[in-house]
Amino acid sequence: MTKALTVGDFAPDFVLKNQHGQVVKFSDFRANQSVVLYFYPKDDTPGCTAEAKCFRDSYEQFLELGALVIGISSDSAEAHIKFAEKNRLPFTLLSDSLGRVRKMFGVPKTLMVLPGRTTFVINKYGEIKHVFSSQMNIQKHISEAVRILKQLQSNS
Repeated sequence: MTKALTVGDFAPDFVLKNQHGQVVKFSDFRANQSVVLYFYPKDDTPGCTAEAKCFRDSYEQFLELGALVIGISSDSAEAHIKFAEKNRLPFTLLSDSLGRVRKMFGVPKTLMVLPGRTTFVINKYGEIKHVFSSQMNIQKHISEAVRILKQLQSNS
């Protein structure tokens, strides 16, 4: 496992497929805006569905705060499109089927086997401004991201 990225580190660039099967480059997302990048274990599980819906329900607030939301799991693009359509998710989901990006960010496993649930707030320059990791406290991923984005907005 790579050392976990923390506040002040710069987010590495990477290329993955989105839920539509298109290859996308992370640095293209953060051109002039912040990104809330959240890693989650698996599509269509109770906790991950609840988390995705919380991000969905706060999506307009994220946009108003100048941030995009991007979810990453090891599920395939095909699984992501079904998950996104079923739950009316307006944001991008990326397929990290080999867990390469999860390792780049140092997202820990829970109980040594489950992919961890970690949210990064990254500013438009690529600097990580906040990291929150909790498998169970799903709502706090959203509230913490909003709190940090408000701070970033008031400091600019």
